[in-house]
Amino acid sequence: MKQSEINEASTAELQEKLAESKKALSDLKIAHAISPLENPIQLRGHRRAIARIATELTKREVQ
Repeated sequence: MKQSEINEASTAELQEKLAESKKALSDLKIAHAISPLENPIQLRGHRRAIARIATELTKREVQ
C-alpha cells in the first residue's frame, strides 16, 4: 500500500488493512519457516507496510 493510498483511506479502512497485513505477514513467516519463499523480500515489504499504516493511525490519534 502506497503512502498516498494510506493518507486518503479512512481510519476504519486503515485498521482493517492493518489486521489483514498482520495476518498476511504471519502466514508468510510460517510458510518461510516450513520451506524457503521464492521471494523472501516479501517479508520486508509487508513489515514496512504495517509500519506505514500503524504510523498513520498513531498520527491521527494524536491530532
